[in-house]
Amino acid sequence: MAKLENKSKDNPRLEQRLLADGQISLYLEYYLGRESEPVLDEFGEPVLYESGKMAGTPKFKVKHIRRKENLNLYLVATPRTPIDRQHNKETLQLAKKIRQEREQELLESSEGYRLKKDRQINFLDYFQTYIDNYTKKDIRMVQIALQRFKDFLNDTPEYTKFAKSIKPEQLNKDMMVTFTEYLQSRSIGEGAKSIYQRFKKVIKYAIEHDVMIKNPCTGVVIKVDDQILRKDVLSLDEEQALINTHYDGENPNIRRAFIMCLYCGLRFCDVKDVTFANVDFANKLLKFEQNKTKGHSANSGVIIPLNDGLLRLIGEPTESQTKDSLIFPLPSYEMCLKALKRWVKRAGIDKHISWHCARHSFAVNILNNGANIKTVASLLGHSGLKHTEKYTRAIDRLKEDAINSLPTLEVTNF
Repeated sequence: MAKLENKSKDNPRLEQRLLADGQISLYLEYYLGRESEPVLDEFGEPVLYESGKMAGTPKFKVKHIRRKENLNLYLVATPRTPIDRQHNKETLQLAKKIRQEREQELLESSEGYRLKKDRQINFLDYFQTYIDNYTKKDIRMVQIALQRFKDFLNDTPEYTKFAKSIKPEQLNKDMMVTFTEYLQSRSIGEGAKSIYQRFKKVIKYAIEHDVMIKNPCTGVVIKVDDQILRKDVLSLDEEQALINTHYDGENPNIRRAFIMCLYCGLRFCDVKDVTFANVDFANKLLKFEQNKTKGHSANSGVIIPLNDGLLRLIGEPTESQTKDSLIFPLPSYEMCLKALKRWVKRAGIDKHISWHCARHSFAVNILNNGANIKTVASLLGHSGLKHTEKYTRAIDRLKEDAINSLPTLEVTNF
């Protein structure tokens, strides 16, 4: 198999491979640069070089990004006749011409984005199709990511022309920078970051399936200080006000489940799945594995002591229930959130409260009552203290706010 001639700077390069039937398949290989990301240890912390000139600096793993395009052109591996040789000559000329055209297309596109198959595809439709076939538990966040991107196109004068239709190659780095700024203006802290992570998953999927060549999100990040608690928390008085509040048409399971979260620090994804089998009634313990970390963390198992009040809240299985029955049969997250907002408003609490706020409230309140940080980390199922420390800082801010709420001290003489 003769070696193909490629100049050192050719991009894409014309390459070949020998098939089992004796033919040579021709294809193009694009080099799209490289991506680097920090090497993290099992706790999610950066791994540092231990010696040499790089000692003390983070390690990075580098990935060179290449994509292949089959040309569906074939050479005869061992040409024996004039016809074979003429066929190879003409096929090779055609392949080289296609390579030159592809290279020109890349040069004409300053950002390097190009559709490889269907140039008329609408990225918004592609995103929706991705959602329609998505089966993982975070589908709600993926749906929010699409809606936020649509809102961004509608609300940003520079991009309103793309509100109904935008081709994948029209997404570029400048647009992504503006999009992340928009997300941070619409969502607080971790919310913006979480939405952007789902958006990037769709971009990555599009690249893997040859819809895009270059990732417009490369180098565009949303930085969040994980040590700052950004959600509202309920004080013990506000929790009691909520418990004392009822309204017509309330769902008792939603009510019981949220109170359970307030007093045990459970996430919504966990409280909706706990069964009577998770309750050790004899030893007054709740034992379960966190959905968020199940299967990829040694600390996914959580054990929470239950007092008599929580045991009454849980109740015991009825005759029609088994140990595998759900303790809190809940509707969809959207319905639960809508009911919670109505409940909070009826209680006269002027705060933006979501289901996850119950987990934060639990942590802040038990720390405020004297629990040590290691105990709180264990109850929350944290693998280390890093994520728990933000709650101690939240308490410091509450103390500072309490002092600042006092009337200004105006003294002329002491």
